Amino acid sequence: MLALTFPGQGSQAVGMGRAIADAYPEAKAVFDEVDDALGEKLSAVIFDGPDDALTLTTNAQPALMAVSLAVLRAMESEGFMVTRADYVAGHSLGEYSALAAARAITIGDTARLLRIRGEAMQAAVPVGKGAMAAIIGLEQDAVETACTNASQPDDEVQIANDNGGGQLVISGHAGAVERAMEACKEAGAKRALPLPVSAPFHSTLMAPAADRMKDALAAVDIKPTIVPLVCNVLADPISHPEDIRKNLVEQVTGRVRWAESVEYMAEQGVNRIWEVGSGKVLTGLARRIDRTLEGTAIGAPDDISAALAQLG
Repeated sequence: MLALTFPGQGSQAVGMGRAIADAYPEAKAVFDEVDDALGEKLSAVIFDGPDDALTLTTNAQPALMAVSLAVLRAMESEGFMVTRADYVAGHSLGEYSALAAARAITIGDTARLLRIRGEAMQAAVPVGKGAMAAIIGLEQDAVETACTNASQPDDEVQIANDNGGGQLVISGHAGAVERAMEACKEAGAKRALPLPVSAPFHSTLMAPAADRMKDALAAVDIKPTIVPLVCNVLADPISHPEDIRKNLVEQVTGRVRWAESVEYMAEQGVNRIWEVGSGKVLTGLARRIDRTLEGTAIGAPDDISAALAQLG
């Protein structure tokens, strides 16, 4: 069984997708469609930078989706059908890429939603008020306890991502994150590292962004997925449009349950996971979550031919 996964923020790199766009007209058409939807040449930033422009949340989110869908369109031009996959899943913004791949949302609407999402998440919290940190080598229960003990009224921290392989990410008010980091180190964490992010994603501080996304999603036509989506906040499959809207809103403030999502797919019989788009982050995480999984990152023309050869 096969699952397609789609990367989240942090996987971007200047020049990503260029080789695919040069090799496949179908892939170039995706970048053109995203440019048209946004009314600007985001593709120029994707291919040529500068890096600080691509890294901006408002650009990185639609850019990563564009690359993922360009790769997928190239795969389809070589005969691959999305319905060959048993599940799709995406890490944070990658969930939007997964939904576009599963034909629930058009590429143009997905680009516009991700631009709104990036703007809303950046605007939700003043710079410096929030923070995120990676906690390495500490059990989830212990991190939960550290977050609870570090939280005070209007000064809170929570687990934002369970990435698997002993890696958890916490997010919230800067002071609470700092206290939780110290508590995690005292509890035996191997490392507690502040992350270079511009906002405390997937925390209660993102509530204004969730409200904005609720309005934006209500205005978009969403169709049932042609392949079940294992969604971030449930780590369970959904396919109905109203379930999609609800969970995309909850995802803004809720936890990315990535390890549980991968474990769910493995329990259903998935033994092969293809990461479609830029980078290899999810491929590495899959192997750490379940060593029986065969992970493949597909981001360049040669990757496509190698992956499709696996299917016979």
